[in-house]
Amino acid sequence: MADIRNFTLNFGPQHPAAHGVLRLVLELDGEVVQRADPHIGLLHRATEKLAETRTWVQSVPYMDRLDYVSMMCNEHAYCLATEKLLGIEVPERGKYIRVMFDEITRILNHLLWIGCHALDVGAMTMALYTFREREDLMDAYEAVSGARLHAAYYRPGGVYRDLPDRMPQYEESTWTSGKKAKELNENRSGSLLDFLEDFTNRFPTYHSEYHTLLTDNRIWKQRLVNVGVVTPERALQMGFTGAMLRGSGFAWDLRKKQPYAAYDKVDFDVPVGVNGDSYDRYLVRMEEMLQSNKIIKQCIAWLRKNPGPVITENHKVAPPPREGMKTNMEELIHHFKLFTEGIHVPPGEAYSAVEHPKGEFGIYFISDGANKPYRMKIRAPGYVHLAGMDEMSRGHMIADVVTIIGSQDIVFGEIDR
Repeated sequence: MADIRNFTLNFGPQHPAAHGVLRLVLELDGEVVQRADPHIGLLHRATEKLAETRTWVQSVPYMDRLDYVSMMCNEHAYCLATEKLLGIEVPERGKYIRVMFDEITRILNHLLWIGCHALDVGAMTMALYTFREREDLMDAYEAVSGARLHAAYYRPGGVYRDLPDRMPQYEESTWTSGKKAKELNENRSGSLLDFLEDFTNRFPTYHSEYHTLLTDNRIWKQRLVNVGVVTPERALQMGFTGAMLRGSGFAWDLRKKQPYAAYDKVDFDVPVGVNGDSYDRYLVRMEEMLQSNKIIKQCIAWLRKNPGPVITENHKVAPPPREGMKTNMEELIHHFKLFTEGIHVPPGEAYSAVEHPKGEFGIYFISDGANKPYRMKIRAPGYVHLAGMDEMSRGHMIADVVTIIGSQDIVFGEIDR
């Protein structure tokens, strides 16, 4: 009788569900996965090392490029760790703007995740729906920072500038008729807050469309229910955070347990799963989008009533206003020193983490008192989740591997760093 031998199969990097940079070596018995070995590093860009040769502010745009679908949340962790070392307080308005954009980012992340997850599993329409909504939120990013993706909007001490009073308008062109441009500009006639308020009112309707398409869809449930089950004990032991941990029944959310920015002043619920399978994780993330929408509404209401500074008044950390810099010698010196040398951060070490859309995203700094970090370590949630890939996919079919990768919500920018 012939020996039974396992096949070894390269899943990716060319496979569409492998994000172009994941090489998953699968050991198969027929079509059943016996072992999954993720080979990473194909997107390694040495972010942690580069930070050692850049000033504290110059590294902020590098954060956008880690998890490149949750840009401002990465910046938030970086700024919190820097602020902890500097011992400075962010103005209240700056905190609320940060919370609002963290939640806009969470919705952006989850929209891309559900669109691509469904696409990987075989539901084409979801990607078209979710990218329609992402477009509006990308416009909000562009309004505050000038960029649709890599915003670099947060700064140690607050945010780069206050919210704009007007939104960019569509103009008549070869592609857009005058009538179409007028329709598109209807909700853009006011400020950014008006535009976002209009979005938050429309979003629940869109959200119910996703539920109609997927939640009770027979094929969707057959592909997700009881696939990639993680028990609460194993989820804790493997270091899972975010929706991966909450999907297994653990109500752990840093926004509630270790509140930062203005999260202790807004009202929201933490959705929790029961079975720890891919379907529960899907439901948890779907509900998170509605909770984020609720938080954005509260932030808009607060920001309308409370004008004020958005970045610290400490000019050793944040640049003085331009008119002050042009009339006052002291402020000119501050401006010159900041833009030539950068911030000088006192010696010490600090770790700060945020409840990133994917889990706990943390930045650990060691400072030696210079104008750049001595060391930086990034705690990426996706890295830990990918490590659980072997255990989650054992005993499943090859097609289920695609579902599990989708369910983990993996982005390689932060894994390979």
